[in-house]
Amino acid sequence: MNITKEELKDVLLRHKEWLTVDGGGECADLSGMDLAEASLAGTNLAGADLSRANLARADLSEANLYDARLTGADLSRANLSRANLSRAYLARADLARADLSDANLSDANLVRANASEADLIGVNLTGANLSNADLSNAVLSGATLADAILARADLTDAILARADLSRAYLARADLFEADLTSADLCEANLTGANLCEANLTGANLSRAKLGNAEFAGAKWIDGTTK
Repeated sequence: MNITKEELKDVLLRHKEWLTVDGGGECADLSGMDLAEASLAGTNLAGADLSRANLARADLSEANLYDARLTGADLSRANLSRANLSRAYLARADLARADLSDANLSDANLVRANASEADLIGVNLTGANLSNADLSNAVLSGATLADAILARADLTDAILARADLSRAYLARADLFEADLTSADLCEANLTGANLCEANLTGANLSRAKLGNAEFAGAKWIDGTTK
């Protein structure tokens, strides 16, 4: 569904009033709208409904999307660097090749989201739900995923060097050929996970649950190959 620049401007103005004026304005409903390549950097869209919106290649850098609904939205190749997506609903969203570097996605819902080849360097995913998400070939260097749920997530060829995965739930996750160099997996649950050919050099696996996990060809914490 198309929306003109003037219509969008009016929706954003009313949303700003809804956020700041007691009893004024209206929460932005941009569900299903075509906002491809839109310039929304720094925009406050907290609580807005962007479900199924087309935001491909949009600039949402430093935008406030706290508690926003983005279920099924197309955010492929979008710029979400330093954006606040804490508690946002991103289930089944397309984030392929998106720039999410240094974004805040703490407690976000990313169930079945596609973030393949996304830039997630330094992202905060503390407590986020990424069950069945596609993170293949994603770059998560230095990311914080403490207490995150990654059950059955696809992390094949993902770069997780120096990532904080302490207490993360990775049961049956696919980490084939993933780079976990110096990652913190303290108390993580890796039951049934596929870590074949993964690089675990220098990783912290203290008190991690490794029952039925597969490590064939993996480079162990001491640099030796399993």
